[in-house]
Amino acid sequence: MFTTLDNLAGPGPQPDQDARTRVLECAYRLFYRHGLRATGIDRIIAESGVAKASFYRHFPTKQALVEAYLDLRHARWMGWMESRLSAAPDARAWLAALPDALDDWFRAPGFRGCAFINGHAEAGTEAPAMTVTHKRELAARIARACAEAGLAPPDEVAADLLLATEGAIVRAQMEGADAARGPLLRAFARVLAGPERAAA
Repeated sequence: MFTTLDNLAGPGPQPDQDARTRVLECAYRLFYRHGLRATGIDRIIAESGVAKASFYRHFPTKQALVEAYLDLRHARWMGWMESRLSAAPDARAWLAALPDALDDWFRAPGFRGCAFINGHAEAGTEAPAMTVTHKRELAARIARACAEAGLAPPDEVAADLLLATEGAIVRAQMEGADAARGPLLRAFARVLAGPERAAA
């Protein structure tokens, strides 16, 4: 779907887009940059250039817009990851390349951490389901690669790698990409250096 970090950042609202798309693209950038709570509906309406009535016709509540934003962010992020790693010749190489892909993301202009971690932290028990679904789908994708690479049990190995990934995302957000890169590379290297075993 999307292939570059620029596309992951979102194009922003464009004059030739329909009203719903302009609102969503505007919210996509503002929610990620400033947070869900800090970004108000009035600002999104003003910056998207749509009429208030048109806004509410497409998004009756702020929650509906937040859910649409997270759905779009999920599709773009997963699409970026797959595109970034598409040159890997096999599953083990795919896993080995994931830390470098994440490091590219950490160093991209405007990096503000994980939209799903941030969103869940802001909303708590009222967080949209996608904040959890995204992590489950990422875990499932890593588990599939682990199974194909002969790393068993794949779900447990994937859980370890996902935890290392999440920790690196938070550390990169708080301390910068350099602080996250080394620990993330070492965590993946320890797993991939283990003996290949047929996944049960």
